[in-house]
Amino acid sequence: MSEGVVEGPRLRLRPAVEADRARFAEILSAPAVARWWGDPGDNLDDAVAPEPGTDSYAIELRDGGETIGVIQAWEEDEADFRHAGIDVALHPAFHGHGYGREAVAVLARDLFERRGHHRVTIDPAAANTAAIRAYEQVGFKPVGVMRRYWRDPDGIWQDGLLMDLLAEELVEP
Repeated sequence: MSEGVVEGPRLRLRPAVEADRARFAEILSAPAVARWWGDPGDNLDDAVAPEPGTDSYAIELRDGGETIGVIQAWEEDEADFRHAGIDVALHPAFHGHGYGREAVAVLARDLFERRGHHRVTIDPAAANTAAIRAYEQVGFKPVGVMRRYWRDPDGIWQDGLLMDLLAEELVEP
């Protein structure tokens, strides 16, 4: 699916490469990220070299090129159910500055414009209120709570919130 770099006002999303492994490990190991993403070992290989049908991007600051996160997109290509989904993790030092919101909006726009999707989904933990607020600012709407959707790092089942965004609802960064 990936065809290269996607840019926003302050960020650049570029395809992930093996050289990103150490920085992605640092990001996914940060307690404020691991709380929602779980064991970084379970996610690191997928972040660097995802399965077919999923693309992984390093989130870089356009000013200086520092990698501040990882964002992924996957696609459902069956014609009657065609849509895409996004997952994102941002280093905690960059939380609260609108970078996650911008990265999600930039990737969603690319999925709408370049890939021709009409709908994008995202599924944060239901308790991750900061992420949910950021996604709502992009235009995502809550669809419903998925009960006992994911297992947290302590092995406890937690709820997830399914959210979706239609192309015409996208709020640009």
